[in-house]
Amino acid sequence: MRYFFTTILILFAIHALSQGVMGRWQTIDDETGKAKSVVEISERNGKLYGKIIQLYREPQEDQNPKCDKCEDDRKDQYIIGMEILRDMQLKEGYYQSGTICDPKNGKIYKCEFWLDGGNPNKLLVRGYWGFFYRTQTWNRAS
Repeated sequence: MRYFFTTILILFAIHALSQGVMGRWQTIDDETGKAKSVVEISERNGKLYGKIIQLYREPQEDQNPKCDKCEDDRKDQYIIGMEILRDMQLKEGYYQSGTICDPKNGKIYKCEFWLDGGNPNKLLVRGYWGFFYRTQTWNRAS
């Protein structure tokens, strides 16, 4: 019986690790600690992209806002369905060489992300502006 449970735990761990970074992630605001959205990361032509598929909004807030501060092709796009991660490539053990857009201010940052200590349920996402950066922890969404 003990071997059965050990085998189940090992299979569960292997499955979780095989998920990698693709899938749905709940974004957490690094300033407030509140959940902001769900981003779905998927692969296209050997690179990873992420789009917002859900927003967590207060009742008094616009439930389907547009990115009116964006200055590129995302200008005036609805935030739900908007691609915020682009051109991420796996290099040296983490994803890099792409960008992330913050729909709140419309700015585009260089980006990199990786699983937190190999934990398949925590993704560290870092956006760079020059020498300055912000890091958020995203949680795997169910």
